[in-house]
Amino acid sequence: MANGGPVEHGYPHLETVRAAITALYRRLSCDTVQAFAASVAPADVAFCDTDDLHLGAQRVAREIVRHFRLPDARLIVGFREMTHAAHVELAAGPEYFVELNDRFRTHRRDIGAALAHEVTHVYLHRLDLAFPTTAENEILTDTVATYLGAGWLLLDAYREDGVSSQKLGYLTPEEFGYVLAKRSLFFGEDPSVWFTSAQAYTAYARGLDRARQDGRQPPLTAAGWAGRRRYAHDRRHVSGVPPTAPYSFSPDPAGRLRVSFPCPTCHQRIRVPVRGRVRARCALCRTVLECDT
Repeated sequence: MANGGPVEHGYPHLETVRAAITALYRRLSCDTVQAFAASVAPADVAFCDTDDLHLGAQRVAREIVRHFRLPDARLIVGFREMTHAAHVELAAGPEYFVELNDRFRTHRRDIGAALAHEVTHVYLHRLDLAFPTTAENEILTDTVATYLGAGWLLLDAYREDGVSSQKLGYLTPEEFGYVLAKRSLFFGEDPSVWFTSAQAYTAYARGLDRARQDGRQPPLTAAGWAGRRRYAHDRRHVSGVPPTAPYSFSPDPAGRLRVSFPCPTCHQRIRVPVRGRVRARCALCRTVLECDT
């Protein structure tokens, strides 16, 4: 939790974020991901200063547990002094003990954001979905929370001005915006109307621009002129394709050239023949892609 200190910006964790989206689709299936088409509603997690602190926190926790379809999970929420925003004990359940930073006693509107992250930890624990390191697991948690409709609360908790700052979670504001935009493009949902933070809106707009770039990379037909020209050059000089290119070429068993590139929705690698106009369907997220190979 950045509290008054510097807030990191940009996309330093982008590759891990993309790997997290792919892992989510592989673990859940496209049908299960599509069951999360509706995000957590602002009214369901609203928390005002006149609400009882403990009863209100339990109510918000129940709403987020319900969103993640964990009917037998019960969160016991308490408060104490700590460095981080929150902590959850990942035991066997059905009861999970969540501790929130004492700061939330007077910043109650952000309790939903902290609980969204912790409930996602419980969700991933039950799915047995994890990355190798603690840092990667935290990025996975923020990504899954956001992609499945609860993490917009984490982005909305980001506020920064000339004298103070606050950010929850491990992604940068722009990375939260990127994942939220990926969700928006997939489900056709506009989360920007829920933001109470002007900085969150700006971060979402930047993330949306970055997410749209994923759908404009060659060999997709939506790629711009410069990208198409670069792709045509690389196709003629396969051995010289730079490692930073979003695509790679390789022969099939018969020696015919194929191109591999990430799906702009789930980032699963897709391989198609190099033979001009091709329509491809991602087997993981079922996105239909128009390509010019």
